Amino acid sequence: MESKSLAILKQYWGYDEFRPLQHEIIDSILDGRDTLALLPTGGGKSICFQVPALQLAGICIVISPLIALMKDQVQNLRKKGIDAVAIFSGMSKREVDIALDNCIYGRIKFLYLAPERLHSDLVRERIRYMKVNLFAIDEAHCISQWGYDFRPAYLHLTKLRELHPAVPFLALTATATPRVVDDIQDKLAFVGKQVFRKSFRRENLAYMALAEEDKMGRMLRMIHKLGGCGVIYVRNRRETAEVSQFLVNHGISADFYHAGLDAATRSRKQDSWMDNKVRVIVATNAFGMGIDKPDVRFVLHLDVPDSLEAYYQEAGRAGRDGKKAFPVLMFQQADREKLWENFQASFPPINFIQKVYHHLGNYFQIAYGAGKNMFFDFDLVDFCKRYQLEILPTMSALKFLERDGWLSLSEAVFIPSRFKFDIDYQELYKFQVQSAKYDPLIKLILRTYGGVFDFFVPVNEFEFAKKMKTSYSNIVDMLTGLQKLQLATYLPKTDAPQLEFLQARVDYKNLFIDAPFILERKQIKETQIKAIYAYLDTKDCRSKVLQAYFGEQDDTDCGVCDLCLQRQHKAALEQKLHMEIKTVLLDEAKSVKELVDLLTIGDDETKIAAIRQLLDDEKILLVDGLYRWNVGF
Repeated sequence: MESKSLAILKQYWGYDEFRPLQHEIIDSILDGRDTLALLPTGGGKSICFQVPALQLAGICIVISPLIALMKDQVQNLRKKGIDAVAIFSGMSKREVDIALDNCIYGRIKFLYLAPERLHSDLVRERIRYMKVNLFAIDEAHCISQWGYDFRPAYLHLTKLRELHPAVPFLALTATATPRVVDDIQDKLAFVGKQVFRKSFRRENLAYMALAEEDKMGRMLRMIHKLGGCGVIYVRNRRETAEVSQFLVNHGISADFYHAGLDAATRSRKQDSWMDNKVRVIVATNAFGMGIDKPDVRFVLHLDVPDSLEAYYQEAGRAGRDGKKAFPVLMFQQADREKLWENFQASFPPINFIQKVYHHLGNYFQIAYGAGKNMFFDFDLVDFCKRYQLEILPTMSALKFLERDGWLSLSEAVFIPSRFKFDIDYQELYKFQVQSAKYDPLIKLILRTYGGVFDFFVPVNEFEFAKKMKTSYSNIVDMLTGLQKLQLATYLPKTDAPQLEFLQARVDYKNLFIDAPFILERKQIKETQIKAIYAYLDTKDCRSKVLQAYFGEQDDTDCGVCDLCLQRQHKAALEQKLHMEIKTVLLDEAKSVKELVDLLTIGDDETKIAAIRQLLDDEKILLVDGLYRWNVGF
């Protein structure tokens, strides 16, 4: 079994051997067991379901909350000659219908689904008719309300069990506390507990948490000293541009990245950094998921993350090549206070949540009793401006509305324009003969795209305009015209988040909101923030603190974090000072003042502390007011 797995690994990925735990996880799946895999960021989680799924007959269904990552994985699989599709918010009902048909009757090996798609009766019913060999649940911590990134849509995953009771589940995550590990298995109704856990210790990472008033100056010095490329995480979009410009002004190649940029710009910036054309990328936490760049030498946080899970994930993007790297968190007292303020704002009162729901109905002009399963592009900033709402509590209100089944909100992702002919080739030919206006465009579409009669294909209006020597708007008008003539379906591109109403609109006074759940989530979040504070304040080894948080006991210091280095420096200083005291006192006995004046290492407080320590250890003796070295040592 293992030799076949290795052959597939070599054939499609070019690797001669698996990373630690990968083949054990794969064997567990091939044995038909439900499996939970805890692998750190960059630990090769996707291999764990892709390799066994290729060995088994049928299709693997992958659930992921990250649409951009789904699209990347589908694209990478297709490059390897493996058939894969993704279904996510923003696709039309007909697109989804065609994609699902291909999964039932075609040769598709991987179907990637956003968890929100399981709200759809159409999707669930089609999955029932698929020959499924594995359910892979990525970012599985999202199913647990005890996790740092709870996603209500994940609670619907048990419906997959009802459709295919005998198909094993593989749950994957990089960060989970012991309570979350148990909760994942309970929520997914695991048949027997099978957990593979790689140590959270990253031997090559030198974690640091520095109280720093001059963050920008310290950042510059660290970048110059550490060399190599890196990521700098900040809290908001404005800071990404400001910090990036500061670095450029000081001669460092840098760029900024956040979710508010259009998809093409984000892709260009990410590629420039990946190709080392840009040394430093300054980003919000929107950057980094699914990016496997091995040579990142530093990850700097200029703001305090709101959980140790988030920090561990982001810091773990450093040093994937196994060489020494530096995750550094810089903070001030004001950062701690701001984190607490944001925490409070993230749990708005019930009447605020009801008000947001009411405004949403008006914003999209939905009548009472209507709106069920309707999709809309959603501009959060515009919505908040129109109704004079603060963004952070509004975002939280949307999450709570989602949890209670009123709506579903997807991440912002670029979806290109799509096109499909709705008539057969002969009817289209008749139309071309009669229409000189549309004939050139139809010929261009047919020459450029295969399968355009069978499924939706992504189209580029700018390329059409260039080849036909006309304007972009003229191409859009013609594509729209073909749709109005009922000859084709044209779906314009979008990169806005998609909001779906799951229920018909009700009066906000009749809106059910689970208040006890909100209170419980608030308590969980408070615990997570206090854990971050404890990490900042600890005097123990940073790696040990992180491991303990994730339920892994390890008594050995890492030896490379800032606190371990401080202790090593202090121990080396004490050893030198002790040797100097011995040298002075072996010569002749001294009074305390004489001894302190003769010592050259450390300040007076350090010297007195060392003398007291040696007295306690009986290495020096106090006789008639003079200190002597005990010749027994």
